[in-house]
Amino acid sequence: MSRIAILTPDPGDLHFESRWADVVEANAAPLRAAGASVEQRVWTDAGDLAGFDLVLPLLAWGYPRAHDLWVETVRGWEAAGVRLQNPASVLIWNSDKTYLGRLAEKGVPVVPTLYAERLDRALLESAAARFGADRLVAKPQVSAGAWQTIRWSPGDPLDGGPQGPAMVQPYLAEIETAGEVSLLFFGGRFSHAIAKRPQPGDFRVQPEYDGVITRHLPRDDEMAAAASVLGAIDERLLYARIDLVRGAGGPLLIEIELIEPDLYLGYDPAGGAPFAAAVRDLISG
Repeated sequence: MSRIAILTPDPGDLHFESRWADVVEANAAPLRAAGASVEQRVWTDAGDLAGFDLVLPLLAWGYPRAHDLWVETVRGWEAAGVRLQNPASVLIWNSDKTYLGRLAEKGVPVVPTLYAERLDRALLESAAARFGADRLVAKPQVSAGAWQTIRWSPGDPLDGGPQGPAMVQPYLAEIETAGEVSLLFFGGRFSHAIAKRPQPGDFRVQPEYDGVITRHLPRDDEMAAAASVLGAIDERLLYARIDLVRGAGGPLLIEIELIEPDLYLGYDPAGGAPFAAAVRDLISG
């Protein structure tokens, strides 16, 4: 019987309270159904992980607030021979959204992005002129769940937003109607997709902002965009969630989640079987 660990946040972290318990079970259920033993370990105090056949950081929530600790911890696991998936190198570079710039250099269709060490009005005004946009979105370079993410227009006060290294993108109004599309891949194979739409007047599609989630049948250009993203990544990936938003010329990558994505297995018509099969194949291979 394979022994698998799923990494979780600290149960005492009030940022997450008990929101993650159901997600852990949703991820563990298909693995157990396939015959694996699944245990939970808190990522900040995981103990000895060397005895596991596979360690999945699927709920390593909170790393953006402790990024240096995350990088140090992942490197420690790698040095100890812990069998991580996704690989340690991915868990490090995917934690900093400047990876979008590197993917764009490889020809991936990415939402245009400007990076800076800090956010101020001058940067936003420069970005608005550069993008020819009357609305912008600013977020931290290391972030998750719309943390410190703001929408801004020239003339608006600068309230909130990133407190450290920042990224600025043109606001795509299509997100209010079409929302985001997320395509899930396991072992490099497409599994299922969902659409996430914000509440009226909002632009954040995450569940904590009451985003509306539905199953989605990907369009051909969405599948092509996803293939472009995966083709630009060198490492072998157990799981990937590719988040796309529709621009004027087609779908654009807004993010690829390779650390702790919600896999939305409840929207998988196969009930998570492709995820479990990819895990089994990786362990046995």
